[in-house]
Amino acid sequence: MSIELITLILFGSFVVLMVAGVPLVFALGGSAVVGTYFLWGPNALYALGIQTFSSATSFVLLAIPMFIFMGSMLERSGIAADLYAMMQKWLGALNGGLAVGTVFVCTIFAALVGVSGAATVTMGMVALPSMLKHNYSKSLSLGCIAGGGALGVLIPPSVMMIVLGLYTNTSVGMLFLGGITAGLVIVALFTIYILILCAIRPELGPALPQAERANWRERFVALRSVILPLLLIALVLGSIIAGAATPSEAAGLGALGAMVCALAKGQLNWTTVYEACKITLRLSCMVMWIVFAAAIFTSLYAAVGADRLVSDALSVLPGGRWGVLFGMQVIWLLMGCFLDPIGIMILTTPLFFPIATNLGFDPVWLGVLFIVNMEMAFLTPPFGFNLFYLRSVVPASVTMADIYRSVFPFVLLQATALLLMVIFPALITWLPYELLR
Repeated sequence: MSIELITLILFGSFVVLMVAGVPLVFALGGSAVVGTYFLWGPNALYALGIQTFSSATSFVLLAIPMFIFMGSMLERSGIAADLYAMMQKWLGALNGGLAVGTVFVCTIFAALVGVSGAATVTMGMVALPSMLKHNYSKSLSLGCIAGGGALGVLIPPSVMMIVLGLYTNTSVGMLFLGGITAGLVIVALFTIYILILCAIRPELGPALPQAERANWRERFVALRSVILPLLLIALVLGSIIAGAATPSEAAGLGALGAMVCALAKGQLNWTTVYEACKITLRLSCMVMWIVFAAAIFTSLYAAVGADRLVSDALSVLPGGRWGVLFGMQVIWLLMGCFLDPIGIMILTTPLFFPIATNLGFDPVWLGVLFIVNMEMAFLTPPFGFNLFYLRSVVPASVTMADIYRSVFPFVLLQATALLLMVIFPALITWLPYELLR
């Protein structure tokens, strides 16, 4: 059987199962198990068990449940509400200040939780009512929350980067460092866009009335809410940057630090710990099962010669190695509209990364470009996750069409950031390699 026919059958069955409503893990795993059986017989199924065991015992994956627990504890400690109140006091006097403050809070939250949904849902409950109350444009309010929440997959400690490092044999610490500068580029573009838009059209994001603006004493007192989050960020990322801890060890420090933060806020109790552990168990199991299913799927596809097929397909693109890189970005962008980002990662990166590195592209740079693509995937209709996270917490007056329209400028800004990072690789690579000197 030719590799082309095998590709058609494997991916065709996967797509059919997904369209039928079968969860991603069963669509991937089921296609792989059935494909292995019919290609090589029942004895070949032992290889799938070996591959699953190898994935399950990876040291890198230990970081995932601890980072999720860290985010769950912080989400329940009230830190997000305190951070937003502080930003409101400092930036409320500016046109668009509440929207900029929302992006900044999402940035801090991203550096604490490592996933996208937490910041999106939390700020949808905290920031959206405040912005609508102060006559902010519905579109701007929704867009800055969805766009800011998506930073959770890019700014470390990103759970997606941990899985990416596992599947591409790329240093997770280096990816984390590259994600810092890449994330700040996107935050800068979001901030500039909001300030310019609201300077031209103040009615979209009016400044707070004079009576609601904080004085300087209130502003400085509000800064206390930043101390604990910044200390925790410094503990986690600082230990990785300094080489004192691996990402998995830093995740353990972060989990402990999150409990200390909850204690300092008076929110550390058995109910909080139980709920955080329950969410950690559910999300960790979801991620792990997707990892296992995709591992056996990609192992099967690689065994039948997928690397040669993908390499031949990309080699016919015009533009040499840059044409190949452009083709990868387009494939990731299109897949991001319809598939789960972790599924996209595990399906494509084991095939794309060897080709790209053989063409001379830096794996850390390429890895962060991939994560930026997946950040866009959280916002691109019809199946962007952040769109549905946000829909779950917005008022009934906000429709899905409102949410779709609101994210369009922020997707364009993410695409602009991606283009800048392709043209100027140092936006990603400067920090990781500067620290190695």
